[in-house]
Amino acid sequence: MTSEDWSDSENDAAVASYFSMLSNELSEHSYNKAANNRLLQEKTGRSRGSIEFKHCNVSAAAKSFGLPIIKGYQPRFKFQMSLAEAIARWLARHPEWEAGLFQSKQLGMAEASSLFIGVAPTLRNTPPPDDLGLMQAVARRFDVAGRDERNRALGRAGEELVFHRERTQLTQQGRNDLANRVRWVSQEDGDGAGYDIASFTQEGRERLIEVKTTNGWERTPFHISRNELEVAKARREDWHLFRLYEFARSPKAFELRPPLESHVALTATSYLASFG
Repeated sequence: MTSEDWSDSENDAAVASYFSMLSNELSEHSYNKAANNRLLQEKTGRSRGSIEFKHCNVSAAAKSFGLPIIKGYQPRFKFQMSLAEAIARWLARHPEWEAGLFQSKQLGMAEASSLFIGVAPTLRNTPPPDDLGLMQAVARRFDVAGRDERNRALGRAGEELVFHRERTQLTQQGRNDLANRVRWVSQEDGDGAGYDIASFTQEGRERLIEVKTTNGWERTPFHISRNELEVAKARREDWHLFRLYEFARSPKAFELRPPLESHVALTATSYLASFG
């Protein structure tokens, strides 16, 4: 090991320090970066500058995990996979952390009406970041999409926000009759319809909305089921995918329309094994 390499215990200490600060930032509690740096210096023997740089590395690795990051530590992507492993260990020891990120958020009409709907990454003129390959490698190795999919509280909160947004928009458009008919299908009927929200356009055409939510950045991968893809194909003119991102900090969104293959690469992640 060279003098520049961080050991697993040092990485664990840096990650713990980072998530302590991040938790305070997301909950709008004050914290002292300099004091945290000094404590980490005592634990690791590293210099102030080395720790500042490491926290920027943690930002990059956390972004790759589809997690929010500390605003003041801009991601630096020259990190080793051992740092990503340290984040995985921290998340495993604190399974309640992600669920608690947004439980204090008051989701409702006010936030729904202010939800920013931007342009999908694939439709922008700007190229993807140079470090996208590394972020995708981390996301695949640690199943970031699967973690979001299994986070039922996160998924429910995202669907709730979109449900309120659809009703709010129709009300603002003078269509109270349609607003009252918007249905949260996944809550009322359960999963399996191929969409989560049954809404309408201002003219009364059906809008079938599948909601995918992450606390991470806009290019965080997500899971989509075969049934959802089949419904998207069969109801191509009516089906919409709402991608919510940065949910814990300040929810933003974009829409994808079929065919999804025009926007994302679809990769089979599991197979049905049946006996002949």
